[in-house]
Amino acid sequence: MIKNYLKIAFRNLSKNKIYSFINIAGLAVGIAVAMLIGLWVWDELSFNKYHKNYDRLTQAYISQTFNGQTGSGRAVSLPAVAEMANRYSADFKNTSMASWNFGHLLANGDKKINKPGMWAQPALPEMLSLKMLKGDLKTALKEPGSVVISESVAKALFGKEDPLNKTLKLDIKKDVKVTGVYEDIPFNSEFNELNLLLPWNDYLLAENWVKEAQTQWGNHSFQFYAQVADHADIEKVSLKIRDVELPHAFSKTDKPQYFLHPMSRWHLYSDFKNGKNVGGGIQFVWLFSIIGVFVLLLACINFMNLSTARSEKRAKEVGIRKSIGSLRSQLIFQFLSESFLVVSFALILAILIVLVALPAFNDLSGKHVSFPWQYIQFWLMLVIFSLFTGLISGSYPAFYLSSFNPLAVLKGTFKVGKWSAVPRKVMVVMQFTVSITLIIGTIIVFQQIQHAKNRPVGYDRQGLLQINISPNLFGKYYPLRDDLLKSGVVYEMSESSSPTTGIYSNQIGFEWEGMEEGSVPLFGTIACTHDFGKTIGWKIIEGRDFSREFSTDTAAFVFNESAVKLTGIKDIIGKTIRFNGKPRQVVGVVKDMVMQSPYEPAVPTVFLMDYEWANLINVKLLPGAPIEKSLKKVEAIFRKHDPDSPFEFKFADEEYEAKFRAEERIGKLARVFAVLAVFISCLGLFGLAAYTAEQRTKEIGIRKALGASVAQMWAMLSKEFVYLVIVSCAIASPIALYFLSDWLKKYEYHIELSWVVFAVSAITAILITLLTVSFQAIKAALMNPVKSLRSE
Repeated sequence: MIKNYLKIAFRNLSKNKIYSFINIAGLAVGIAVAMLIGLWVWDELSFNKYHKNYDRLTQAYISQTFNGQTGSGRAVSLPAVAEMANRYSADFKNTSMASWNFGHLLANGDKKINKPGMWAQPALPEMLSLKMLKGDLKTALKEPGSVVISESVAKALFGKEDPLNKTLKLDIKKDVKVTGVYEDIPFNSEFNELNLLLPWNDYLLAENWVKEAQTQWGNHSFQFYAQVADHADIEKVSLKIRDVELPHAFSKTDKPQYFLHPMSRWHLYSDFKNGKNVGGGIQFVWLFSIIGVFVLLLACINFMNLSTARSEKRAKEVGIRKSIGSLRSQLIFQFLSESFLVVSFALILAILIVLVALPAFNDLSGKHVSFPWQYIQFWLMLVIFSLFTGLISGSYPAFYLSSFNPLAVLKGTFKVGKWSAVPRKVMVVMQFTVSITLIIGTIIVFQQIQHAKNRPVGYDRQGLLQINISPNLFGKYYPLRDDLLKSGVVYEMSESSSPTTGIYSNQIGFEWEGMEEGSVPLFGTIACTHDFGKTIGWKIIEGRDFSREFSTDTAAFVFNESAVKLTGIKDIIGKTIRFNGKPRQVVGVVKDMVMQSPYEPAVPTVFLMDYEWANLINVKLLPGAPIEKSLKKVEAIFRKHDPDSPFEFKFADEEYEAKFRAEERIGKLARVFAVLAVFISCLGLFGLAAYTAEQRTKEIGIRKALGASVAQMWAMLSKEFVYLVIVSCAIASPIALYFLSDWLKKYEYHIELSWVVFAVSAITAILITLLTVSFQAIKAALMNPVKSLRSE
């Protein structure tokens, strides 16, 4: 019986090739999109699960109130975490202090690489459950002068040699012994870029400021990881540690509060506002999950629409089968078997589409997902998913077709009725509502990104290089600068403690006359050399730039506009501002620069002269000079002054562009899914237009015989679909308005929604509809009426 059902199903598919192609192609694209989104969602949900202690590992965060706003971050002070680790030791299975993940130069003879790594306490490798290929997980970081490296670093420096107990040169000046090698951490982990670990005690000995920070409650420059004990509740432990720093707060308004942020929430719940977690990446997981479901639903709707539209063609088949004794359940099973056959073909095609599209999808989404051939669970889910899809797409046609009255069908009096087209119209409206909503969404996302990109940044980032100062370059500012300026390819050079694309230090300790009593203002603080302003091309709007002509500039400030507003001082030039008890004079005010998020207001920032604090070199290439030639000359000069370090640099404009990467990826993915949704909708529309033209062949013949023009025929056949799309626009617009207004609220600097976007989206949808149905409409209108009116 099943063989017979499949044979009939295959014959029906072969007989109606166009409809079969539309059904299979539409479903294949829908399933492929759902699979790609499913792989993306799974990768997001499984982020950090590589680490066995995923459910118990936490990181300490602190919330503080400055400048009237409460901010939360993972930068903590050493005395605070030392107290919480000692006072609540019973609640922690393991704890570890750690530095930030910054670059270190490792050298083995002539082989040199610069890789990010952290100084950490001995427990961290075990806490992260690193898979050790060499060495002992528990003791690898206990030995002074040791280093634990990743597998890729070991291969780069030692090749096939055993690296264990071999010596490396760290940052040119220190020898370290390799005490462990661990497997590279996968891409979907927060620690993916962790390439080496160094002993925490060596950090205390190597850096005086770190040693001093052990007693400085206000120095929030470190990270603290804690593995909560198995018997302890993370939320309760988080409440216990909350006020450890409160007795040492700077002021009554500061109110520092610590809390533990679990690893399970690091990736998808990373956004905080006014001290509260407001989500993060989880919003995009929900968004794309919904898009995946809807795109698949669009493909299923196509199948339902085309099957029910052609119901009259199969009415006699149903009548005959019922008259010779077929039960309705048997007919339902037959039509469902046809649906499952279509889904099977579509599934095979979808897998091929996914395999071909996966590299491009990874590049687009910034992922490293692969097709999970080896997982039985995946194939089991795929089978269940296919059965569900087949059931959804085939259920309505099956129950609808099997309900026909055999007597009416065989007598020739069977009519589908005037309401039979209503479900099809409803489903077309659903399809285009989803498609139009996605079109509006992609336009708004694009506009928001462009709005932020076009925001004046306050400096000239073109041809601006950012280069970390290596140990060999400290104290060589003037010789290096002289050689660079003599090269003929460099306009200016300077040093600073932060790049133009980030603020690495936020400081308190500022005081001035008339300051509100008890307030503790926070300023972004950047140390720089005399030539910093000229190098980056900042805009002086009041006063002057730093200058060698004034020896007093070593005790001077340059403020940005936001910093001036924060002080409330109207004529700030010449005013004295005390910083950590030492007086400095404000000599200039510069236009606000976009140094952090391009979607947020500029941070109140002060610039001061300090050649020792600066640790970054800024090089402005001469405008108009060939970039490749200029870089070769600059590299030669750097190698002359520092032959031991590789020449590594970043372009400021590329670093600025990277700030839009997350939004651009989301926008591009949404754009692709919108195009595919429209494609699937148009496939169904094309099939329905063909069916409508076929059903109205005689009517068209009569109208043409009576003198109707091709244009009138085209308008008659197209207007029904245009009306449906207009209804879709009316439904989609308020839905898009609601969700996009809410999305834009997360950005301080954002566009205002315009009716033009909705109008353009509606016109686009209507034009796409007309293009889709016009082929069938014009084809039918051009048909010879003699042929259409001929009776068989």
